[in-house]
Amino acid sequence: MLVQDEKLSSIRNAFPKKGLFAEKDWLTSPDPFPIEKKFLAELEQLGHRLLIFQRACNQLYQLSVKGKQPAWVAHYLDAGKPPELVEFSRQKQFRDLVPAIARPDLILTESGYIIAEIDSVPGGIGLTGWLNQTYSAFDNEIAGGADGMLDGFRSVLPNGGDIVISQEAATYRPEMEWIGARLKDRHRDLEWRVVAAENYEPQDGRAVYRFFELFDLPNLSEIDKTLRANEEGRISITPPIKPYLEEKMWFALFWLQPLREFWRRELGEKYFVKLQEVIPYSWLLDPAPLPQHAVIPRLEIHDWHEAAKFSQKDRDLLLKVSGFSPLSWGSRGIALGADLPHAEWQRRIDHALATFESSPTILQRFHKGRLFEHRYWDPESGELKTMKGRVRLCPYFFVEGDRVRLRGVLATICPADKKLLHGMRDAILVPSAREERSTSKL
Repeated sequence: MLVQDEKLSSIRNAFPKKGLFAEKDWLTSPDPFPIEKKFLAELEQLGHRLLIFQRACNQLYQLSVKGKQPAWVAHYLDAGKPPELVEFSRQKQFRDLVPAIARPDLILTESGYIIAEIDSVPGGIGLTGWLNQTYSAFDNEIAGGADGMLDGFRSVLPNGGDIVISQEAATYRPEMEWIGARLKDRHRDLEWRVVAAENYEPQDGRAVYRFFELFDLPNLSEIDKTLRANEEGRISITPPIKPYLEEKMWFALFWLQPLREFWRRELGEKYFVKLQEVIPYSWLLDPAPLPQHAVIPRLEIHDWHEAAKFSQKDRDLLLKVSGFSPLSWGSRGIALGADLPHAEWQRRIDHALATFESSPTILQRFHKGRLFEHRYWDPESGELKTMKGRVRLCPYFFVEGDRVRLRGVLATICPADKKLLHGMRDAILVPSAREERSTSKL
């Protein structure tokens, strides 16, 4: 067993020369984040539930378009999107496609965990692959194993392909180059190229992994060639060009009473109940007036403008831009009401209502992460210290044939005073490892 100094030295020495995230730093720890065996089994089951959920979302949208489910479902999901993109996404040949990779952001809470959102174009694939490989040198219980992320990504582009990444997502280019190079090392006869989306030239028969958000299409001058090749069946693209699947509002639609029986039927009673336990209650900030006798569920208000008057105590609510906007990428379009001055909260509510038809916003119940302790290397003092922090877990699920495989779990441990948990300079980033019993909870 390596001692701590040797572990830290091993981690630093393994760091790729080109880095993993452009201009991004984080804190290093000699220890993976411990996950109890029982919870790891729960995560593995979650992957299949989320695949069924995404398929149900896909089905609901299409039934709405056909008039077999309420028309307002598709109306909400298509809001603010160019008609030609909507038309493209509805084509018959793409009907059954859903993303091959899903990464839910899980916040560990006192009672378990909640899913903050599901990312279909996730960053961190290469980073988690590198962390898993590096920590597996001294820990045999890393979730997904040393090569899990590489095997998972290989399943997405089994015969090689092009990882097409936009300038908007350039932060993640180094980690995808790392993935491509490692796969090339293992399969010398194949190639996984990382190429710029702005001037990409598709090659017939060559699969594409899309690493750009669909709101970014106007900035990609040559994208029509790629879309045409996809439309004509000359190339495949994953995640599929389906902007409606990349909306945060699915969590609000999940909780809507008129759709309850649809979700029960498509998910099955067991999965429906399980997802109710982990999907935070969410609302669409739709300014449409309600009948005089109606109220917004669980908030007991008749009009969203009343929410603008909530006291700070009642504002444990997150405002989130739903999708198809630069603000929906990362944590840029998220605000916690309790942390905003009252005037700013009111301004944001008013703005969300005014822009709903072009850029929908959701409101989501905030769940505070519970505290854990985790050691990290403090570069300023040159010492190992212990952080009390809150944890976001990012399990990476890959749809491989008829199975969903958990290939890695990235843990982001943020200082205790942070409420919105994401990658940051003062956060610890480590892989997760199976442990008989976790001892890091406070």
